[in-house]
Amino acid sequence: MRQIVLDTETTGIDPKDGHRLIEIGAVEVVNRRLTGNNFHQYINPERDIDPEAVEIHGITNERVADEPVFADVADAFWEYIRGGELVIHNAAFDVGFIDHEFGLLQNKRGGPRLGPVAEYCGVLDTLAMARKMHPGQRNSLDALCKRYAIDNGRRVLHGALLDAEILSDVYLAMTGGQTALSLAGVEGGAGGDTEGANSVSGIRRVAREGVTLAVTRPSDTELNAHRAKLDRIRQAAGECHWDALDEASQGSS
Repeated sequence: MRQIVLDTETTGIDPKDGHRLIEIGAVEVVNRRLTGNNFHQYINPERDIDPEAVEIHGITNERVADEPVFADVADAFWEYIRGGELVIHNAAFDVGFIDHEFGLLQNKRGGPRLGPVAEYCGVLDTLAMARKMHPGQRNSLDALCKRYAIDNGRRVLHGALLDAEILSDVYLAMTGGQTALSLAGVEGGAGGDTEGANSVSGIRRVAREGVTLAVTRPSDTELNAHRAKLDRIRQAAGECHWDALDEASQGSS
């Protein structure tokens, strides 16, 4: 299963107000393994960035003035995500901006249409997942990092690739942990900054990986209480299948 953990930064809140993408960061996960095949691209939005947005992500107009426009990176980005499952925190926001960019591109150049995302990719919203798993609690990315003991010490300002890397750790921790890290035979991400594709130091593992769980065995008193409970079940129901399981486990030990 190929998943793309993705984040974006933008000039403002709503594409309906003319706001645009200025950064895309994505981390590839295949069969729950971080591959290092990342996609990272700054984008010239062809408009000014709102000051309130700069306060959040720290990306200025000057920083992206010489970057390519979306039309120049759209095909490479599309090939990177197409057919995968996108894992995004608050997916409606990022997917809304991506679909808006693809729509503008179609209007400009015509020809084959790229997007909308949901027709060609699965979309998994980790914010919705977290709200189901932890109702009534804070479920921001920072809050989830704290809850799952994920190191986000580098996260002073938002940044698309950094947030995607952190979200990959959080997602894997939420769903059972990372199984392994595989870099063999992986090519760099198309069209973007693929630093880390061939570097183990560029990949951070889930903090809990490698922890040995303690096994606590029952005392004689607890075992006797357990057997008495089974006797009561047997008397009430006529039979107790747990006995067979208990005997099988003792026989194999």
